[in-house]
Amino acid sequence: MFENILNEIKLRNNEIKLRNPLVHCITNYVTVNDCANAILAVNGSPIMADDINEVEDITTICNSLVINIGTLNERTITSMIAAGKMANNLNHPIIFDPVGAGASKFRTESAKKLLKNISFSVIRGNISEIKALAINTSTTQGVDASINDIVTKDNLDEVVKFAKKFSQETNAIIAITGAIDIIASKDKAYAIYNGCSTMSKITGTGCMLSAILGAFIAVGQSSLLETTAYTVALMGYCGELASQKIRNRDEGTSSFRTYLIDALSTIKYKDLKAGVKIDVL
Repeated sequence: MFENILNEIKLRNNEIKLRNPLVHCITNYVTVNDCANAILAVNGSPIMADDINEVEDITTICNSLVINIGTLNERTITSMIAAGKMANNLNHPIIFDPVGAGASKFRTESAKKLLKNISFSVIRGNISEIKALAINTSTTQGVDASINDIVTKDNLDEVVKFAKKFSQETNAIIAITGAIDIIASKDKAYAIYNGCSTMSKITGTGCMLSAILGAFIAVGQSSLLETTAYTVALMGYCGELASQKIRNRDEGTSSFRTYLIDALSTIKYKDLKAGVKIDVL
């Protein structure tokens, strides 16, 4: 099974360069620039459009759609649903990032409304956000996971079982990201141990991950689970490389942000193959 991930690494790295997929992002204004640059770094092409008067047209010309509710408002909910329905009609993959689900009634209910109206390919969030959607908890700490929900080796089996169940209910790949990442379909799962604590010290690493998922899933729709696992491992390993660089140069988090995007744009297959840390569950 691990060979499937290694195959995805090689296939998707080559294919995304050839196809340069166009990714429609309806995302939040805190991290929109970083999301666009991350997509460009992995050889995708971003377009950010959230007005109801154009979202359907933009979705039509794109290869995938990313919906992120980080800076949620009534106007963009309507646009998200319209774009999502169009993407479903065109059989385009859709990534959902339910940022802050569980933090407010409006945010949680809006996320569930999107789930009801749109068929998502991948749902990516921290454990507290995913639990808010799946079992109606409200432990989210703003846009961060509650310390009481954190995935550890002690509760890993329990979280995997939960993720598989939610995948079956939503017919989507569930990507729970944190210190240990869980990527699950209804009957398969991977645990990924790449990443570093510095990734939580800047805004947007989760948003950037969801954005580049839009690029990779656009060329990997036939193997959603493995492509999602590969992309999550890629982001985590690039974070490790960026963190090592700031330590070596005695630099800070602003440099880390730049080096992270640098790593996404320069990573070589042989290095990534050697660096990913994935267990098949």
